[in-house]
Amino acid sequence: MLEIIPALTQLVLQQGGPAITASGMAALAVGLGALGTGLAQRSIGAAAVGAVAEDDDVFVQALIFTALPETLIIIAFVTVFVA
Repeated sequence: MLEIIPALTQLVLQQGGPAITASGMAALAVGLGALGTGLAQRSIGAAAVGAVAEDDDVFVQALIFTALPETLIIIAFVTVFVA
C-alpha cells in the first residue's frame, strides 16, 4: 500500500489542481465528525443507561453527557456553510 503513494503524488501534481475541492473537504469534515460523534455516543450512551438504571438522580447529568458529542457534528455542519 505504501509503494503506491509516490505514484499517487505524481498523479495529483500532474493534474495541477487541488485533489479535493472545497465542497469535498466540507463533506469530509462532516463525515469524519459524524463518525467521531457516533463513536463517542456509543460508549457514553451505554454508560449513561447503566448509571441511570442504578440511580435515578443522575438522569440530568447522563442526558447532558449524552448530548455533548452532538455539538461536534453541529460544528462540522458549520464548515459546510463556510466552505
